[in-house]
Amino acid sequence: MSGGDIAGLIAAGVFAVLVLLLAVPILKLGSVLEEIRTSIRSISDGATPLMDEVTATVSTTNQQLKKVDGIASNVSDASANLSALSSLVAATVGSPLIKVAAFSYGVRTALANRKKPAAGRRSR
Repeated sequence: MSGGDIAGLIAAGVFAVLVLLLAVPILKLGSVLEEIRTSIRSISDGATPLMDEVTATVSTTNQQLKKVDGIASNVSDASANLSALSSLVAATVGSPLIKVAAFSYGVRTALANRKKPAAGRRSR
């Protein structure tokens, strides 16, 4: 064996040791990536039923909101009808009622003034 052959053997041995030293972190990285893949798969399996439940909840909520919208529309119509009825009652009953009240006030005032004696007045 010559010196070049020995140097080649030493270089090959150093290269083999270097490959073995680099293989350990690469194998550990592979196991970490496998664990990440397993975690992602379990999260995905757990998220799918959760998304289905959220979709069902949103659908049910939308149906209830449609019902509430119908109720609010009916209440709005009822309040408009009550307002119109109130205006109608005020127009038909209110005006004559005010006239009757004014007439009765005038009659009471006239009767009250008529019953008072005129002795308190002095004429000139």
